[in-house]
Amino acid sequence: MALAEYAAAFRSRNILIVMLLGFSSGLPLALTAGTLQAWLAVEGVDIVTIGWFALVGQPYIYKFLWAPLMDRFQPPFLGRRRGWLATTQLALAALIACMGMLSPRDAPWLTALCALGIAFLSASQDIVVDAYRTDVLRAEERGAGAAVSVLGYRLAMLVSGAGALVIADQWLGWHAMYWTMASLMLVGFVATWFALEPSGAAAAPKTLREAVTLPLAEYFSRRGAWWLLLLIVLYKLGDAFAGNLTTAFLLRGPGFTATEVGAISKGFGLVATIAGALAGGALMAKLRLYRALLLFGILQAVTNLGFMILAAAGKSYPMLYAVIGAENLCGGMGTAAYVALLMALCDRRFSATQYALLSALSAVGRVYVGPAAGYLVGSLGWQAFFFCTFLIALPGIVMLYVMRRPIEALDSRPAA
Repeated sequence: MALAEYAAAFRSRNILIVMLLGFSSGLPLALTAGTLQAWLAVEGVDIVTIGWFALVGQPYIYKFLWAPLMDRFQPPFLGRRRGWLATTQLALAALIACMGMLSPRDAPWLTALCALGIAFLSASQDIVVDAYRTDVLRAEERGAGAAVSVLGYRLAMLVSGAGALVIADQWLGWHAMYWTMASLMLVGFVATWFALEPSGAAAAPKTLREAVTLPLAEYFSRRGAWWLLLLIVLYKLGDAFAGNLTTAFLLRGPGFTATEVGAISKGFGLVATIAGALAGGALMAKLRLYRALLLFGILQAVTNLGFMILAAAGKSYPMLYAVIGAENLCGGMGTAAYVALLMALCDRRFSATQYALLSALSAVGRVYVGPAAGYLVGSLGWQAFFFCTFLIALPGIVMLYVMRRPIEALDSRPAA
């Protein structure tokens, strides 16, 4: 019956809207990161300046600071969630188009300011997309919703990453490529226009103070609140350690070429991630949240050992396909369950603020493990490093087992 409900969820209008909003959410990311760095390099911008450009991504980490504003205040059109979605999407389209009018070689700091504005608006859109998805999906739709959200997001990253580079290099040039990406933001705006404002949602906070304090008070009033926060940090920590240096390992360890890494690790890996997200959503319908998180967490940990085997085997294409396929497939499953967990933890009155806080906490491992990962590789070598990432993943699984009852209760917890 659960699988039938899961399949039926894909016929839902809300699921289609969530997928299109996932695309809109993922599209701007590469335009201020890898794609922008490629443009800077092609334009001959010096490496020191390119390094400084990495700082434009900071809004993604600190978006929880202004999330309460988007819970508290409502634009004068389309409602609280759809109004903010439309505002950020149209502003993003305009600013991305402006980026296409600049020259990073002649005006690097103006380009950086524009990129920072895009990152800020993109992080703001993420806040509302996450809140809308949390508000509009019923408990039985969370698995499918998480899966299609990951699907839309990853497809958008492919379009604005590898796709944008090909468009700029082979056809339109950099300026027209950015204008093309700006026009694709209309996908999100059309989805917002035809979306339904979440029904039955609790009233928004009446004051800004309530928007800041009540989400925290409501969350920490729950039993096991601190332990759940620790679980959020630990669950994908092993994945974060392994993923942080995967590209460097494939290039410097077995010695694959950059083209091979791009085609297999990025291209084939993306397909495996999408397949994993969809499979994860389907399995969640059968297993429910706790058992899905446990199974996918174990699989995520075990697949890290594949890189250890690859490090020992050397340059083997069949082994590379097997390792990349397994790691991304299981990582996609884990991501789908993880997104469903974050949605289940949010109170609909404060979903923008609470989801932003929880997702920021989940990013701690991804953002800050780099130095530690580099030190481990330098001290232990690649094989021992990947075995360590397997060990690092185990506390998250143990914490999940300890928190079994609170997580199982989330499946039946009504949206507040």
